[in-house]
Amino acid sequence: MEINIWSDIRCPFCYIGKRKFEAALKNFPEADKVKVTWKSFQLDPTLQTQPDIKLMEYLAMSKGMPLDQAKGMVSHVMNMASEEGLRFNFDHAVVANSFNAHRLLHFAKSLQKGGQLKEALLKAHLEDGINIDDIRALTEIAVANGLEKEATEKILNSDDYAYDVKQDEMEAQNIGVRGVPFFVFDNKYAISGAQPTDAFLETLNKAWGEFASEKPELIVSKGDSCDVDGNCD
Repeated sequence: MEINIWSDIRCPFCYIGKRKFEAALKNFPEADKVKVTWKSFQLDPTLQTQPDIKLMEYLAMSKGMPLDQAKGMVSHVMNMASEEGLRFNFDHAVVANSFNAHRLLHFAKSLQKGGQLKEALLKAHLEDGINIDDIRALTEIAVANGLEKEATEKILNSDDYAYDVKQDEMEAQNIGVRGVPFFVFDNKYAISGAQPTDAFLETLNKAWGEFASEKPELIVSKGDSCDVDGNCD
């Protein structure tokens, strides 16, 4: 069974939702039969990277409010993150466009390291205050997670995987995704937002029940063959 997850690396609820989903998957008996695919989604594709401006300052300016009031706006997000063992640091998070990070994520997916890099990128942006639009920083993150340095630099200094990012975003638009995180279970059920772990587990069980019952039994026409025990007949 496949689960597609649209999310943005800049999105705090995407990190929180990831933790809640992972907790549900940990308690799901058929977890080893689930394929999780991370899909790209940019909340603001036009955002200009501004490494000298921190996220809280940007939020205050964009909302036209004092810094203290802006911090109050995100207090509930901080509390939710803390409950999931996350330590968001909005005071140090860098205002950065996530497009290049999404391209890098697609490269990692091609090497079966998508989930690992997704975690690393979310942590880098939301906890560590790293500029996720900086090629050097992205390369360091990639190398730390098993990607080859020269190949990574080549990707980041090109337009490679730009089409893949756009395709994910187009697919999201076609199915009506308006916000992230957005989880699609076996192309039948969807969960929008960082909902409680029980909601994820309930949907996992429901989707799996239908997936298992609808999966057609393989009809085998038998002939001469050899089996794994070394018998040939």
